[in-house]
Amino acid sequence: MSEVLGPGSTVGILGGGQLGRMLAIAAAQLGLHAHIYCPEDNPPAGEVSAKTSQGTYDDAAKLAAFAAEVDVVTYEFENVPASAVDALEPLVPVRPGRAALAAAQDRIVEKNFLNVAGAPTVPYAAVDDAASLAKALEEIGAPSIIKTRRFG
Repeated sequence: MSEVLGPGSTVGILGGGQLGRMLAIAAAQLGLHAHIYCPEDNPPAGEVSAKTSQGTYDDAAKLAAFAAEVDVVTYEFENVPASAVDALEPLVPVRPGRAALAAAQDRIVEKNFLNVAGAPTVPYAAVDDAASLAKALEEIGAPSIIKTRRFG
């Protein structure tokens, strides 16, 4: 998809939380419609969207029906399953695409990607066990923040 979306186009948003709500409001201000797709009933984003579809992220039939009603798809958070994007990409442009989503879902992959692209990050290290924790603290120092690589 290299064309700019014109007024009246529909942006599909995976996820119906607060960020989805802000995306829908921004879309409306640009003359675009928002269509929310999420597993929850009555999501916050649904209150300000032109349409809401409820379905799980692994329901291929519902994802296909959603894709048929939108001009482009985006997502409101990085923990949308990549399999949902895999199901949608053959049917409708998804921006950012799967590679960006996959990078954002793993903090080490994300930081490595950013560093290769020339974007600075705070010092970081992968910690998989007590030995790698000790090594990371030796290299980075304390105090430090420890986060899970995914979903947290």
